[in-house]
Amino acid sequence: MSNEANAERPLIGRESTTVPGHFGDPLTVEHVLASRGGIGQHPTHPLFLCLHGWGSNEEEMADIMRLIAPYNDFAALRGPLTLAEPEPGSREPGNYAWLHDSLPVGEDLDYDAYAAAVAVDRGVAANIPSDRDVVPLGFSQGGLVAVHLLRLNPERYRAVISLSGFNAPGQVPGTAPADDRLADYDIPVFYTYGKLDGVIPKYELFAAAAWLEEHTWLKTKSYHGLDHNVSLEEFADLRQWLLDHDITSGVL
Repeated sequence: MSNEANAERPLIGRESTTVPGHFGDPLTVEHVLASRGGIGQHPTHPLFLCLHGWGSNEEEMADIMRLIAPYNDFAALRGPLTLAEPEPGSREPGNYAWLHDSLPVGEDLDYDAYAAAVAVDRGVAANIPSDRDVVPLGFSQGGLVAVHLLRLNPERYRAVISLSGFNAPGQVPGTAPADDRLADYDIPVFYTYGKLDGVIPKYELFAAAAWLEEHTWLKTKSYHGLDHNVSLEEFADLRQWLLDHDITSGVL
């Protein structure tokens, strides 16, 4: 993943005042919740790579998978940055993140998006057979990481789902190295958000949709009455999109 831009400028930015460390610090994914039977239970079906949002955990993404694609294997990843440790004796896994702030902007976001995508992509290379289709699915910060995997290594991913996600601006050289060739792959992307989202600014949502329209085979929709959350209507649309693109069959 090294290139001339990387050599000219380190891909680590300033110190964060929210989560300890620097924007762009190298990350490693250490905790994964796999579907029942493991990720090899249904090897002919695409594997979903589930990426949660700020302050969430892998359990919540596993719950989403059971609703939208119960006959596909999934690996729900825990963000490498800890916001809150689980309470002693609690079965809850705690609260985690992919980025050093809830909604970084500018160069901060470029550095963190790159670091998170590299961590996930390396995990895919190390643990998933190269001939297995992989579909990243993320919510909010996880949606950003899911899309950024295409900006890093589009050859590896079958399709991408970003629910209430946003995009890095791509201002820092080397942090989105595949942007120039991404459109050539025409990768299916499902991108949706709520019209009442009070977390991600509307201009960020619109900018993400416009960028994806230019670089991918996009299906996008916004939902009346939905805030920074997911909905059953959204899941119904997602299930149909998955069927349309032969990502799920609905049966074993």
